Amino acid sequence: MPRCNMNGMTTSMRDAIYTDGIIARRGAFSTAWADAMREDIETAFAEAIARPGGAVGRGPKRWYVEIHPSQLRGFVDLVTHPWVTAVCTEVLGPDYEIVELGFDIPFAGAVNQPWHRDFPMPAATRAERRLNSLAFNLTGVDTTDDMGPFEIAPGTQFDDHPDFGHDMFPPKSHYARYDELAVRKYPQRGDISARSALTIHRGTANHSEKSRPVLVLGVDAPDATNGDKHAMAVTRPYWAALPQAVRDHLHCPVVDELTPITQKHTIEGLVMGEA
Repeated sequence: MPRCNMNGMTTSMRDAIYTDGIIARRGAFSTAWADAMREDIETAFAEAIARPGGAVGRGPKRWYVEIHPSQLRGFVDLVTHPWVTAVCTEVLGPDYEIVELGFDIPFAGAVNQPWHRDFPMPAATRAERRLNSLAFNLTGVDTTDDMGPFEIAPGTQFDDHPDFGHDMFPPKSHYARYDELAVRKYPQRGDISARSALTIHRGTANHSEKSRPVLVLGVDAPDATNGDKHAMAVTRPYWAALPQAVRDHLHCPVVDELTPITQKHTIEGLVMGEA
C-alpha cells in the first residue's frame, strides 16, 4: 500500500526503509501524550542514574537507559499504533518481536558522537541485503538546532568495510562522505521515526541548556538476535492485562517481581565522543 514518508514522497514503508534507512510519521501522538512520556523518562532516569549499572554512557553528558514496559504509561498505545504495527509487519514480517524499550538523553554539553551504527551488520544483511530489525524513536521535546539534533546519512544501512571499528565505527577517512550525506532531524513532540539502526548516524553537540530525551523501541524479525542484549520483563498481572495483539509480539520474561535493569547494550567508542 503506498504511503507518504516525512518528505512527502509516495512509496511503500519497506521501500523507504530499504532506500533511505529511515521514515517518519508526524503527529502520531498528541503533545500531551509526548509530555507524559517525557515525565516517565525523567522518573526512570533519576532512578537509574542513582544505582550502579543503571545507565550507560554514550559519550560525555549523554546516557542510555533500558526500562521495563510498565515504566511507560503509554507503552500499549505505542506498540498498537497503526503506523507502528504497519511498519513492523511490512518490513519485518507478521511475526515481529518487540525486544527493547529504553531512552537516550543528551544533556547540555553533550558533544558530537562519532559516526556509527548501533551494532555490527548481521549475516542476513551482509549476505542477503535483508534488514531484520528496526528502531523507533519518539522525542520528548520539540527539537531545535541548538539541542544537538540526531543526524543520519540516508542510504548507508548497507555500508560494509573491513576498516569499520568493532564493525560499527567507520574510520575518519570515511567521514567526508557521511558529512556530505548528513541530514539533521528536528522531530516535534508526537512524531515517530522508524529506522534501520545500521544506517550510519550520530548525535550532535548540545549547545543549549536543555536535555533532549528520546524514547527507543527496538523490534526484531524472528531471526534477529538483538533481544540477547536487552533485559526488559513484565510481571504476571501486567502480562495478563495486555491485549492479545501485544502479547503476540512482546518477547520478554514474565516474572513475579521486576528487577531493576543493569544495562548490557554498550556501544564501544562512544564514551569518548568527538572531543
